[in-house]
Amino acid sequence: MINYRIAVKDDKKSIFSGHIKLGGSSPSGESIGFTNYYMEKDGEPFIGICGEFHYSRYDERCWEDEIIKIKMGGVNIVATYIFWNLHEEVEGVFEWGGNKDLRRFIELCGKHGVYAIIRIGPFDHGEIRNGGLPDWLFGRPFEVRSNDEGYLAYARRLYNEIGKQVQGLLYKEGGPVIGTQIENEHNHSSAQWGMTVGINNMWLNGGSDGNAHMMKLKEMALEAGIDTPIYTCTGWGGATTPVPDMLPLWGGYAYWPWIYYEEDRFAGVKEHPATPEYIFRDKHNNDIPKSYNFEPFYAPEDYPYACCEMGGGMVQFYKYRFKVPYKSVPAMTVMKVAEGCNLPGYYMYHGGTNPKGTVNPYTNDLATPKLSYDFSAPIGEFGQVRESYKRTKLQHYFLTTFQKTFALTKTILPGDTSRMDPYDVDTLRYAIRSHEGSGYLFLNNFQDHVDNRELSGFNVSIDLPDETITLPNEGDLTLASESFAMLPYNFDLGGIKLKYATTQLVTKIEVGEETYYFFVTPRGMRPEYAIESAGLTRVEVDHGIVDRQEAVTYIRVEELKESLIRLQLDDGKGIMIYTMTDESSLDFWKVHLLGRERIVFTGANLLMSGNEIKLESTDEENVSLRVFPDFDSPLGEISGASLVGQSTDGLFASYELRAPRRDISFTLEKVKNERAVLAFASGSLDGVKEALLRIDYSGDIGYAFIDGELISDNFCNGTTWEIGLKRFEERLLDKGMYVYVSPIRKGTVVNSNTTMAGWNESAKELIADIGSVSAVPVYEIVIRA
Repeated sequence: MINYRIAVKDDKKSIFSGHIKLGGSSPSGESIGFTNYYMEKDGEPFIGICGEFHYSRYDERCWEDEIIKIKMGGVNIVATYIFWNLHEEVEGVFEWGGNKDLRRFIELCGKHGVYAIIRIGPFDHGEIRNGGLPDWLFGRPFEVRSNDEGYLAYARRLYNEIGKQVQGLLYKEGGPVIGTQIENEHNHSSAQWGMTVGINNMWLNGGSDGNAHMMKLKEMALEAGIDTPIYTCTGWGGATTPVPDMLPLWGGYAYWPWIYYEEDRFAGVKEHPATPEYIFRDKHNNDIPKSYNFEPFYAPEDYPYACCEMGGGMVQFYKYRFKVPYKSVPAMTVMKVAEGCNLPGYYMYHGGTNPKGTVNPYTNDLATPKLSYDFSAPIGEFGQVRESYKRTKLQHYFLTTFQKTFALTKTILPGDTSRMDPYDVDTLRYAIRSHEGSGYLFLNNFQDHVDNRELSGFNVSIDLPDETITLPNEGDLTLASESFAMLPYNFDLGGIKLKYATTQLVTKIEVGEETYYFFVTPRGMRPEYAIESAGLTRVEVDHGIVDRQEAVTYIRVEELKESLIRLQLDDGKGIMIYTMTDESSLDFWKVHLLGRERIVFTGANLLMSGNEIKLESTDEENVSLRVFPDFDSPLGEISGASLVGQSTDGLFASYELRAPRRDISFTLEKVKNERAVLAFASGSLDGVKEALLRIDYSGDIGYAFIDGELISDNFCNGTTWEIGLKRFEERLLDKGMYVYVSPIRKGTVVNSNTTMAGWNESAKELIADIGSVSAVPVYEIVIRA
């Protein structure tokens, strides 16, 4: 057996405030501020969970439900780009209607208790044409992204227009807008001008005038009335970071499609390398001033390590058709949080579709699909919920439930990790966050672009100043391939000490005189709890065994079983530990409903607003709802389904609901292997919230048209192409749909050997075929409790 050790000699942080020029108050008296280590709300540690969602890339009719869905995922801040070229495509003509209605989007965030950060550019990138700058700036005699007054005059006009849209919605006015990002990757990243030829024939200026330019933009934002408690900038890659006036935000991606651009430094790249993103670092330590993807121009301990672009997926580039493993996203969360991040932020958290322009119909970056910006995000282009959403949700519950103590913990590494090889997947990767002798052991067994395998036959010893804790006390640990964990040690479990658990803490709720803690067993691990025996009167466990020893009581729960442990303390207090399996945890939700916190298990997407419950179920008309504690009265009015069963299952009241079965019928006529025509009869999309068309195909690019207009596209990578149909319903029923797959061309030859302007392409082999095509309903069940 391999014993890994980590020594905790000093876990105290030097926490101070007053040096960061950020913060503010709302009319209600709520305040936001910063220490050097975390964000504060009303003077207490606050862990913001930020998720990127671009209003302009989503159907405005669906914004509200999607914002609720984001909130239900445990996100409490929505960040959004304001793309200049979408709002002022024609010079002097600003558009703020429809899916460009920034004001309404922010109002909906406020309605549902979610803060907002607006990323006002002028340059954004965001894989959009010109990085968000309008085409008409190309023909101007000045340098963009600089303090050239010609450029600043146009940027000032943009800021003034944004300022008008957000007035009354700012935090100081009682609104949700707490933050403003100035520029993006200034002096680090650029984008190609869409006016030029090819993918990278000519690039925008990457940024001039450094801090002076960033501070000038902030000054202009304030003059325009964009006055928020927080101003941020992106920090990686040597980007301009004017501290203490702006908070630098960081991130990291494991999938790098940009390395396939036709640049000299990437010439000959054939395979994507394994990135060092999944090796633990310490990003808040003056003794380690620089590390992988983190080279700040300030002492790390002077400012919080916060993120805005943890890879929630990645956009498809033409030359790199990756399949993002959804487990890569929660694994990234484990890494960044372990490294000291107390403000995680995802890009993207919710995917979308690029809107069409009037001057330029297709406004996406030239290397990406014309329309799709799905990003393989936790929530997809048409509102699909992915495994990454379900797993990060559990992590968000943990971070926000225990934020006041967790934010104080300090990162501790087992040694120098800078020389670790990302291709070494046989050695356990681990780190600690600790405070005053208690904390969390972080384990990771996920690595991108490498075949991961199960790790077994090991344990971990934590050497504290006055004791050593070994997980587990007897036997060994196993961590499944692509698995990860945050395991507590010396945790205060409602008045009794949990010495360690080989399960991951999720959240807690109070029910009467009892406190219920919810844990999940990481894949491959045997669930075990070690609890100090002193003060423990009685122990009972479902599906497990109790080993009561003088100093410590060990409780071992059966694997692949949900279990309840009942602890009775000397003072009469009851502590309950509910252990979920990895599989059952994906159906776990924590909600506030009818005046109290409740736990819900359901495989449907759960959307809560006031006393209204919405359940979205994809291709499954039978929906179960397990609730604890139960409602005090019957469910109430139900629409979209019938209540067909009700029972009690241990702690939980179970409700069985059934929606009327809907089959999305259509006819398909294959014109050729790569061309098909679909027709939908009147009423075929009735009675469903959404209908997802699923297309399996081979070839290069998939295109879907209605009456000659492109409505969806997809770079083929071997996964199923999905299209949400409801937003196109009227036109779809009238005109039908045409699907075309452009072929992969092997042995291509372009012949221009002619005296006239003739060019001809020929290929030895063309690969394109439309395979199976199906459509599945997304049911919506509404319960007004």
